[in-house]
Formats: sequence, structure tokens, C-alpha cells
Amino acid sequence: MRVAVLANLQKNAPTWPGMPADRWDDLDSEETIQAIIDALASGGHEATFLEGDLTLFETLPKLKPDICFNICEGHWGDSREAQVPAILEMLRVPYTASGPLTLALALDKPMTKRVLWYHSLPTPVFQTFERAHEPLDPDMAFPLFVKPSREGTGMGVTADSIVHNEAQLRAQLHRQFEIYDQPILVEHFIEGREVTVGMVGNLTTPVARRLPDDREARRISRGLHFFPPLEVDMSRYPAEEGGIYTSRIKTELVHTFHYLCPAPLPEETVQALNWLAAATFRVTGCFDVGRIDFRLDAHDNNKPYILEINPLPGLNPGYSDLPLEAQADGWSFEQLIIRILEEAIERYDLEESDPRPA
Repeated sequence: MRVAVLANLQKNAPTWPGMPADRWDDLDSEETIQAIIDALASGGHEATFLEGDLTLFETLPKLKPDICFNICEGHWGDSREAQVPAILEMLRVPYTASGPLTLALALDKPMTKRVLWYHSLPTPVFQTFERAHEPLDPDMAFPLFVKPSREGTGMGVTADSIVHNEAQLRAQLHRQFEIYDQPILVEHFIEGREVTVGMVGNLTTPVARRLPDDREARRISRGLHFFPPLEVDMSRYPAEEGGIYTSRIKTELVHTFHYLCPAPLPEETVQALNWLAAATFRVTGCFDVGRIDFRLDAHDNNKPYILEINPLPGLNPGYSDLPLEAQADGWSFEQLIIRILEEAIERYDLEESDPRPA
């Protein structure tokens, strides 16, 4: 198939005086794009990179791809990850991974947590701040964790994100408002291990975006392949990182990433994580691929709490979580990329018919 690989390269991102140093940390490198193109070529596909911006209205009709492999993060707006899929749907071009509604939801961490809360899925108690002086809700007990609402790659997350009193909270709120100019998420800090679970596949249709009454129903996760959980080995990092998966670990220290995969966890914990990952995938409406981040509460028998979902997980073969999990499961990077594409091909039924008009 002719595949357009859509992404936003860091080198092509706009710049301006005074922009935050980490503004484009979640954009992709040429290394990642080339690895995806090579992987698709190994499966017999003709892959071409296109920058995921407004030029797509010109470049896509010229290329006439059968399908797009989308990993665009976007540049502007509260729903920036949803913009390219919306363009593709306007042009009636099939694409991999989740749609505009899911991507807009997942980028907004408080909105995601409201959906999880509605479905009784465990996520730390939280509060969204739009001003630094807003009073703290009575059910918010220290220690708390402070981070921007609509950023990825750990942007804004440092050891100082953990606050133990009112003064620290207000200082961190002021700092993040000044840098990121967006609502700030404050949630109860779960002290314990950080684990992520990746998956490929699609839930067996038809699927209502709710959970069946029977919590053990197999149809909650049928159609998904779970990779072994990956745990960040915080013991290998400097103490100043505060025992959390900081922005610095994800960027400056990424080429010396320390992790345990499969994470050393009891089988019943792995099964619980998989169930929660599938439930999150389901209620947020994901397609093809996803990764769910958890903290295991050290004070409550390692009870898992859902932190967030990433429906566009990083795909660098050397250090991104999902490829490392796939590798631990015996998959090559090429197998992972081709499987994601094949899930979308099957979902659109492209092998039997072309959903676009002639």
C-alpha cells in the first residue's frame, strides 16, 4: 500500500523569542520517522513522510495515499493532536490510531480523569486550577502533584512537582502558569512504582463506550494484545529527580533510559493492570494502539491508579516505552509498526473496498 507517514518534526517547529525551552519536546525526530518508513518498507509498503500541518490539503491529494500512519502532535491549540485526524476525515483518507474526539480528550488530562471517574476507574483525586489563588478543595490532601493539563513527554514535571504544603503548591502553580499559560492539574501524589502498559489491537465490535456490568466480562478486552508492563527503574537516576518520571529523564537522559521490562510484578497485578488498561482504552474510544500510565500505591498493597492514557505513544525504536515493551514480548520494531498499520487496514476494511469516492 502507499502509506503517508504524518508527523511533526522538531526541526520544522515554529520558534519565537521567550518560548519555553521544552515547548517542542513531544515532537518527533528524523530518526523516528526514518525508522517507521523503513519498517513499513520491510512489509512491502511504499512509505512517504509528510509534515502534518496545513500543507496536507495540498500534499495529500498529490500523493494519493491508501492510508496514513499518523503520529502528529500538532503545534497550536487545546486539541492540537486532533487537528490532523480531523483534516483526514474531511478528506476521507484512512489513518492509523485514534480519532479527533479521543485525541482531544486524552490531551486534556482533567477531562480524561473526569471520564475515568465517571466509570469508577481508579485515578488519583484531583482539582483543576485556572488561577494560582483558587482555594484548595477539602478532599485534596498533601502530598500533591502539580503538572500542566495539556502537555506530553513529561513537560513541566520535575521533582518540584511534588508539593507538601500550601506554600509549595502556590509557588508551583505560579511557576507553571507563567511558563505554560494553561489550566494546571493538581492531583493526590501516589507514592510508589511507576508502570506503563502498552497494547495494540481493537476491541471486538460493536463496542459501546462504557463498561459492561460484569467486571470480569472478557469482551472488555477481547481484540487487544497487551505487552509486558514496563517499570521505570528510578533507583538508577539521580536523587534530584525525586523518584518520578520527569521531563529531564524523558528528554536529556533518554538515551540512557533505565527500565525493567517485564516489570517484576505478581501475575495478579499484571492482570489487574491489563484489565484497567483495556477499560481505559474502551471508555476513551481508542483505536489500534495505546499506552496507559499507572502508579502503584506503596501504602495500599500496590493498588494501581491510572495517571493518563497516550493514544499516540512514542515510537522511537531505541527508547520509547511501547517499542521497548514490544521488544520484551519478542516483537521486532518492524512487527510493531506493521501490526499497527494492519489494525487500521482491517478496521477500514481496505483490503476489500476503498472507503473513499473515486
